Amino acid sequence: MTDDLLGKSIAYLSKLLRNNKISSVELVDYYFDRIEKFDKQIHAFLCTDKKLAMKQSKESDNKIKDGDQGPLTGIPYMLKDNICTNNFPTTAGSQILNDFYSNYDATVVKKLNIEGAVLLGKGNLDEFAMGSSTENSSFGPTKNPWDYDYVPGGSSGGPAAAISAGFAAFSLGSDTGGSIRQPASLCGVTGLKPSYGVVSRYGLIAFGSSLDQIGPFTNNVEDSALILNAIKGRDENDPTSRDFDKDLFLDQIEDFKNLKIGIPKEYFPETLDKEIKNKITDVIDLLIEHGAEVEEVSLPHTEYALGVYYILAPSEASSNLARYDGVKYGFSDNQVSSMWERIENSRSKGFGIEVKRRIMLGTYALSSGYYDEYYGKAEQVRQLIKQELNDVFKKVDCLITPTSPTTAFKLGERTKDPMAMYASDIMTIPANIAGIPGISIPGGKVNGLPVGVQLLGSYFSERKLLSIANRIQRITDWHLDRPNLD
Repeated sequence: MTDDLLGKSIAYLSKLLRNNKISSVELVDYYFDRIEKFDKQIHAFLCTDKKLAMKQSKESDNKIKDGDQGPLTGIPYMLKDNICTNNFPTTAGSQILNDFYSNYDATVVKKLNIEGAVLLGKGNLDEFAMGSSTENSSFGPTKNPWDYDYVPGGSSGGPAAAISAGFAAFSLGSDTGGSIRQPASLCGVTGLKPSYGVVSRYGLIAFGSSLDQIGPFTNNVEDSALILNAIKGRDENDPTSRDFDKDLFLDQIEDFKNLKIGIPKEYFPETLDKEIKNKITDVIDLLIEHGAEVEEVSLPHTEYALGVYYILAPSEASSNLARYDGVKYGFSDNQVSSMWERIENSRSKGFGIEVKRRIMLGTYALSSGYYDEYYGKAEQVRQLIKQELNDVFKKVDCLITPTSPTTAFKLGERTKDPMAMYASDIMTIPANIAGIPGISIPGGKVNGLPVGVQLLGSYFSERKLLSIANRIQRITDWHLDRPNLD
């Protein structure tokens, strides 16, 4: 039975558990067998704990035996290592938090514990979620399961690669400027960024507080809806979180009649790879074939989104990362003669080069005499981008775009060119700036590497967005494709 589990949906696994065709203990064994065989090459995990997973899976099996089974009871998963956990270290991929243990679980972890999900371990990421390739991790890069010479995307490269490689049934990542959708695209899996506030950020190590959002990596859209149902909702520990529909279910769309899809011309520039454009066009043609009305729309302020993001995000990071001073927790350089030298040395040695770069950018943008010129103007343009998207969604049900302007690029190809690396997120950043939901689903391959299709919806339109994406997956099979590992 375990030979047939690769890429299977959570609903399928849950049914096997309910019918006693397999136990949660056997599921954990199956995933750890794959992790032990293949993760040395991929490096998706930063840490695992089989003993703890076995304990949780036995508890889940007992619940199932007693008839107390929910949709996630006994289902193994992985967390990005910037989400706090009591029983695992939480490093954020940084030396400054090496061996740091949180004294509490993030809200999403608490909710998954209540559901009976089984945590296998924590996933690799760009340090403090700052990057687009998972090469900025202090603990070494993650590799793309489709080709070990290529990056998996970032910053949630570990969680994306884990689902692509079949190391867990689902994983959770965070998305500040595309860090769920871009690696989902490059690894050929489904990645959802919910609307800002749908999921509590309590226990997520902050990068850009007005941009960050937790979301799932899954094998299909139905699983994404299942996970979102479990982790969504108001949390008193996060004042930015919002109440959401009591139960998020998918509309069973049989065709796309009465559906209007927007194609933003700014997302299809002349510089876009022709083969990627063709893949997105194939999906658009499929929508038209099944009754959708397609309309070209314009979002002229999109060209400013990258610049706005790289003022807002580093500014917020500069403030958020000020707490890592070598005094309260984390790495501390004690071979010093003064408190100030201790703070300076701890931060200098503890942070990596990309984190330092963004702290300096943010500190400069917030400094006296420059705040209005940079951060203030960026906030003004942010509102223009947000309003522009709001206006478009009065005319169309969703937007369809490429998720990334390229397929996965080679390891080391962009590490010395920050601007080329930053441009990897050019298609995904506007959704974070506006706080709207976005999902990336597989759309085939180019030269053996996956291509992602991005759908964007209006604020709090998760149900509609997921229903449309789910219907696309019901009439295609791109999401069923998995790499052959060696």
